[in-house]
Amino acid sequence: MMKMIPPQPFTFEAGERAVLLLHGFTGNSADVRMLGRFLQAKGYTCHAPIYKGHGVPPEELVHTGPEDWWQDVMNAYEYLKQNHEKIAVVGLSLGGVFSLKLGYTVPVVGIVPMCAPMYIKSEQTMYEGVLAYAREYKKREGKSEEQIEREMAEFAKTPMKTLKALQQLIADVRDHLDFIYAPVFVVQARHDDMINPDSANIIYNGVESPVKQMKWYEESGHVITLDKEKEQLHEDIYAFLESLDW
Repeated sequence: MMKMIPPQPFTFEAGERAVLLLHGFTGNSADVRMLGRFLQAKGYTCHAPIYKGHGVPPEELVHTGPEDWWQDVMNAYEYLKQNHEKIAVVGLSLGGVFSLKLGYTVPVVGIVPMCAPMYIKSEQTMYEGVLAYAREYKKREGKSEEQIEREMAEFAKTPMKTLKALQQLIADVRDHLDFIYAPVFVVQARHDDMINPDSANIIYNGVESPVKQMKWYEESGHVITLDKEKEQLHEDIYAFLESLDW
C-alpha cells in the first residue's frame, strides 16, 4: 500500500488583490494549484480550500453534500476577507457553479466559471462518475485488484443523497444567474465530455453583468486547468483580472 499524501488547501501570499480558487466535484486543490502559482507570481494572493469529503478516501465523499461544500466556500471567502478588501473568484466545474453563487450572495469584483455545469445529468450518470473516481483512487493507493473489487462492492451499497442535492444546487444557481452583476469571464473547453458545453451559453446569456466575455478553448477537455491550453488560460484569466475595478 502506498501512503497517499492527501492534498492540502493552499494560500499563496502576494499583493492586496485576492483570488479565491475553487475546485470541482471529486477534485481537490491540485486542480487549481498551477493557476494559483501563476497568479501569485503576477502579484495576486490566492487561496484554495478543499471541500469536506474531497482529497480523502471516497467513502468519506458520500457522507457529505453541497451544503457542507458551500460552507467550505464561504469559510474560504471569509478567510480572505480578513486581510483583503476585494476578492475575485475563479472556479472549475462545481467550483464554477459556486463562483456564480458567490456572485449573488457576497461582494466579488469578478467571476471566472470554468467548465461549469448548468444542465442536470441523470443521477445514474453522476453515480457512475463517482464509482469511476472511487476505483481510480483505490488504484492510486496501490491496492490489489481483489481488494479493490471487494471495497467497490461495499462502496456501491452506500446511498448517495449527495447527487440529488447536487442537481438541486445547479438548478438553483441557474435560476439566479440574473442576480449577477459583477464582471464575468465564462471559460469553456470544446472537448468537455463531463458536462454539456452549452452550459457556457446559458451562463453568458443569463448573467446581468454589463461586462462579460466568453471564450471557447478548442483543444481542451473538462479539467481545463491541467490541459494543453493551460498557459493560454492562465494569461486570459490574468488579463481579465487586470481589467477589473480593484
